[in-house]
Amino acid sequence: MTLFDDGLSPQRASAPLAVRMRPRTIDEVIGQGGVLQPGSPLRTMLESSDHSVSVILWGPPGTGKTTLASLVSLASGRTFTQLSAVTAGVKDVREVIDTARDQLAMHGRGTVLFIDEVHRFSKSQQDALLPAVENGWVTLIAATTENPSFSVIAPLLSRSVVITLQPLTEPDLEVLIRRAVSDPRGLADRVTISDEAVVALARMSIGDARRALTALEAASAPLLPDGGGVLELENIEQAVQHVALRYDKDGDQHYDVISAFIKSVRGSDVDAALHYLARMLEAGEDPRFVARRLMILASEDIGMADSSVLQTAVAAASAVALVGMPEAQIILAHATIHAALAPKSNAVVLAIGAATGDVKRGIVGSVPPWLRDAHYPGAAALGHGQTYIYPHDLPGGVAEQQYLPDVLAGSHYYQPTTHGAEAHWAQVAARLEQARRGEPAG
Repeated sequence: MTLFDDGLSPQRASAPLAVRMRPRTIDEVIGQGGVLQPGSPLRTMLESSDHSVSVILWGPPGTGKTTLASLVSLASGRTFTQLSAVTAGVKDVREVIDTARDQLAMHGRGTVLFIDEVHRFSKSQQDALLPAVENGWVTLIAATTENPSFSVIAPLLSRSVVITLQPLTEPDLEVLIRRAVSDPRGLADRVTISDEAVVALARMSIGDARRALTALEAASAPLLPDGGGVLELENIEQAVQHVALRYDKDGDQHYDVISAFIKSVRGSDVDAALHYLARMLEAGEDPRFVARRLMILASEDIGMADSSVLQTAVAAASAVALVGMPEAQIILAHATIHAALAPKSNAVVLAIGAATGDVKRGIVGSVPPWLRDAHYPGAAALGHGQTYIYPHDLPGGVAEQQYLPDVLAGSHYYQPTTHGAEAHWAQVAARLEQARRGEPAG
């Protein structure tokens, strides 16, 4: 059974290329071999007429979520109903469910309910789906580009199988592009395309089949009125003047790319760090957000190994706020390069973490009497400040004196590394500790 008749109706013939080339059978699906292998839940749904497990298809745009949902409906012989979470409300959901329940009761015919962009549904809208899924009134196929662990309510997740779709590979896209050029539903060989143009278009599409076909259609449009021709690299570049990066500032890509940026800087890979910086800025990320993350990184991952990185990051954040884009990208690149090339140490974050851990566990003790405030009447009678040694009165500026509470005496939170300037500060810290204990420098 196919999605469309083999003969192109006038309506189908005028549809966008991406619609005309939508797979009609499972054999025409390109990519997604992992989730379509024999015995997988999705493959079973595509090959069985009585499989009714609800699924959540999670993957980037253009990976075949709508196509797979339609194929499941055809394989099962059920009614296919589609809602978009962008436009549908609770009332629309309930109307579909009521219709599906009545149809099942009166005619024994089930319904496949496909909800696109289910992550845009509110909690109450998702709650409205639960009775239908629980009772089998509908087989739900929900599509989302966002991590369902964060965007789909737990009760709905527990009643569904999450299937992760991957971006198409460049070889997958090359097959798709060549098929669209030759297929009667596509360009029907009215144009030809050079190998160089195919490779470039596959690369520019970044795993998105719909984007590849849309760009192919745009590039071929000027040639078709003159009877066709050869699509060369320049035709593709004219049609795709700017690669539209998949990047949702409130979703997974926001967190994934900033994570990759931070880890690349931490890993001292300056080129990877600059790649992810450019990727964020080109996609419209707020440069002030990147600047704030660089300030945090300067202390978290570099710290005393090169304290000047924090100064650079703070200066960059101030400059970005004053200058704005596009020039801010140069300032952020400056700070990114400095941070990536600097020696690394997480001793600062470990130090405050260890100190905070003791405090949270109640290991605090009393402030030593000689360190307590002695500026109020009666403080002296309590012994506050009586034996305090003022460091500035001593030749070396360091007093033989205990500063930690007794219960924490001898604790060492700051454990300096030997990376960069921190090797020097390790020696300084050791020398100062000897002086505070009254030990001779050795």
